Amino acid sequence: MTKKERVDYIIRTLEELYPETPIPLDHKDPYTLLIAVLLSAQSTDARVNTITPILFAKADNPYDMVKLSIDEIREIIKPVGLSPMKSKGIYGLSKMIIEQHNGKVPQSFEALEAFPGVGHKTASVVMSQAFNVPAFPVDTHIHRLMYRWNLSNGKNVSQTEKDAKRLFPKELWNKLHLQIIYYGREYSPARGWDLEKDVITRTIGRKNLFVGK
Repeated sequence: MTKKERVDYIIRTLEELYPETPIPLDHKDPYTLLIAVLLSAQSTDARVNTITPILFAKADNPYDMVKLSIDEIREIIKPVGLSPMKSKGIYGLSKMIIEQHNGKVPQSFEALEAFPGVGHKTASVVMSQAFNVPAFPVDTHIHRLMYRWNLSNGKNVSQTEKDAKRLFPKELWNKLHLQIIYYGREYSPARGWDLEKDVITRTIGRKNLFVGK
């Protein structure tokens, strides 16, 4: 297969498997999505979804969030890990949203990435899923699969993002990045990988991955 044929095959297969792509993190607006994505760093969406209802019952907007202390936030979010850093980020970005953006989550990569605890991936998720701006957030699943599918060199997530944006049509980015995440979790995990189950990698993947499989 040529690279274009591989890309077309991936798009077709993922659309068949995942015609609908609900956002895995529970939220109700851009602010709660931003907080949920920040909490998901080095944690699982399932775990985050057990904690955010407790946090959002106390504060689901920046004005209520800054009424809590950093210690109070940290105590609530402890189960998701990295709570000292994340609690400072949540408090700090909430304060900045109030002081610099009239209480509204800004709709720009630059403004989002200026917040404490918010990197490019988190900003990309918010821009794509809250504001429908084309973005291609690269998580561990996408980084792994772009390498397995011989579409990127696996060097770093920045390179993977550039390759994904170059290869896939822009109008598909927001849905496709979720489809790849779903596929990675279900069919092509990092551990317990079963090549027989992983139809896309089996069909188009790097041949050197299959040694000993």
